[in-house]
Amino acid sequence: MADNKHLELTRNIGIMAHIDAGKTTTSERILFYTGLTHKIGEVHDGGATMDWMEQEQERGITITSAATTTFWNYAGTKYKINLIDTPGHVDFTVEVERSLRVLDGAVATFCSVGGVQPQSETVWRQADKYKVPRICYVNKMDRSGANFFEVVRQVKAVLGANPCPIQIPVGQEETFRGVVDLITMKALYWDDESMGANYTVVDIPADLQAEAEEWRDKMLEALADCDDVLMEKYFDDPSTITEDEIRTAIRKGTIDMKIFPMLCGSSFKNKGVQTLLDAVTAYLPSPMDTPVVEGTDPRDSEVKLTREVSPESPLTALAFKIATDPYVGRLCFFRVYAGELQAGSYVYNSRSDKKERISRLFQMHSNKQNPMEVIGCGDIGAGVGFKDIRTGDTLCDENHPITLESMDFPDPVIGIAVEPKTQKDMDKMSVGLQKLAEEDPTFRVQTNEETGQTVISGMGELHLEIIIDRLKREFKVECNQGRPQVSYKEAITRSVELREVYKKQTGGRGKFADIIVRVEPVDADFQGEGLQFVDEVKGGNVPKEFIPSVQKGFQKAMANGVLAGYAVDKLKVTLMDGSFHPVDSDQLSFEVAALQAFKNASAQAGPVLLEPIMKLEVVTPEENMGNVIGDLNKRRGQVEGQETSPSGAVIVKAKVPLAEMFGYVTQLRTITSGRATSSMEFSHYAEVSNSIARQVLEEVGGRVDLIK
Repeated sequence: MADNKHLELTRNIGIMAHIDAGKTTTSERILFYTGLTHKIGEVHDGGATMDWMEQEQERGITITSAATTTFWNYAGTKYKINLIDTPGHVDFTVEVERSLRVLDGAVATFCSVGGVQPQSETVWRQADKYKVPRICYVNKMDRSGANFFEVVRQVKAVLGANPCPIQIPVGQEETFRGVVDLITMKALYWDDESMGANYTVVDIPADLQAEAEEWRDKMLEALADCDDVLMEKYFDDPSTITEDEIRTAIRKGTIDMKIFPMLCGSSFKNKGVQTLLDAVTAYLPSPMDTPVVEGTDPRDSEVKLTREVSPESPLTALAFKIATDPYVGRLCFFRVYAGELQAGSYVYNSRSDKKERISRLFQMHSNKQNPMEVIGCGDIGAGVGFKDIRTGDTLCDENHPITLESMDFPDPVIGIAVEPKTQKDMDKMSVGLQKLAEEDPTFRVQTNEETGQTVISGMGELHLEIIIDRLKREFKVECNQGRPQVSYKEAITRSVELREVYKKQTGGRGKFADIIVRVEPVDADFQGEGLQFVDEVKGGNVPKEFIPSVQKGFQKAMANGVLAGYAVDKLKVTLMDGSFHPVDSDQLSFEVAALQAFKNASAQAGPVLLEPIMKLEVVTPEENMGNVIGDLNKRRGQVEGQETSPSGAVIVKAKVPLAEMFGYVTQLRTITSGRATSSMEFSHYAEVSNSIARQVLEEVGGRVDLIK
């Protein structure tokens, strides 16, 4: 049982938020107060521990999720905290996604002035998807325009969540001094002399007493829904409720995701971080709070398997990130859900069906490694020695194979052609790009067979800019880049029936396949991507063994549409009839017939071009609003609404085609004299008008004649 006790004292948490809400500054303070660093690293002067990449320090943003392990004493007990600092920038959304997949809990950080911003919504939805309990931390309470209660309102209104403040601020903006703890009903004041390391506990100031009592009552009312014992006492006599009962109820409500406790502070001014650490250890779940891990059998995905979270269970771990380290080579970060992983041992990868030997194990502190002999159950670590590993792979015991649910990654929306400046950089560039693609599932590298160009694609301009920057610094490759290209897709709009006969006579055996198919857009209730295939062949006109070949042919063909070779995401194909030759027909013949049928049918089925549409949010002073909206109209944007933020700025929400958004940030600065900010994320694909489709197809040498 000793080990389970250790598990109960472990917290795997991440800090997630919109860009600039202060995630990395908060992480830095956590490292300082837990004694891991003796000097506080600052983001704005490029000295942050967690932002260790040069690009992160220069730009003041987080790009990769850094993992670190630290310890915190709470209520006389030492807790172990594995902390992952995730990026807030939408281009690196995959980093947040894969971190949330392996975390037990998260700290959702909000800016007290900006409130719930677009990327806060995105990460909140990602955390909902993986059912990650959260506590909310309202940062930057010292800034002008700070308003804790407005952020509480937005969490409820915008995120549809149930916020439960367990603290309220004492003062705000430049008068922010500390917090009132609604559980103990005491005020906490931080001492500026000791860099916030010490705080004093005093009685609540008289002018705040009534407000504190009102918010305490709201907290107890929210907790009554989470805990039956507390509910009885709340209705009989609230004064009999003890502090321990309140804490138990908060923990229960947080883990069940019925409530989201809200705290506040100013990480930069060293106020509120210790109480945040106390809340992390007191209310967020340990690995033991999800006692069973679910997966499937790699040999039969219909068979569900479970593993008990215990060191005695067979090894079950998930690789959630691959990173290239200049000193130790390729590092694979993983979370051990059950069993334990020993250095020098063999593990089985259920995706590749291969055994791999892990030569060394590390616990990470940002980009430094502490060698370990064992990474135990419930822990996060990194290993070296993998030959074939990808993000989302399950590592397990060969005698007890299991596949854990992997992660879905969005398709890239933007590409640019790159070429090395000199011939000798050619090999270095392909090695560098291959390593970067292994690390980042949303980054793709393709070679255009006709032009021989290398095209790299990603989630946005910043994403690709960082990739090219990393090529230069880490792999010493100088390269030229072309204009950004949008990743278009193709679709069809009409139903077409046709017969496709494929026959070829050579010296020996011939080739023969004959199919009658209906090709059309997918049904309205069809979920997901890909091919909706219906087999209606009667009486063996097309033998059973050839039908999968027809399906495979269409699936392959969808990678290259008829207009300009862009992928077709969704298609419905009904195989109605056909015929075969007893000698000349084989699987390949039917596959080729399907490929030809796709081309011929698509050309008649009203093919259209689809383009990525982005969800854009611009925060602008009111006097510039007209110019901002005028500019969006020029860019084929559709303004969907506008609202006024508490600080008086106007928030404009719009959907705009990605093709019109290159260089937007620079243009926005010009028309608002640098006072507006914007954030953008992918929304959906939409059909392009005929005139624009013709332009695009002319540029890429596509079939303009098919656009009616």
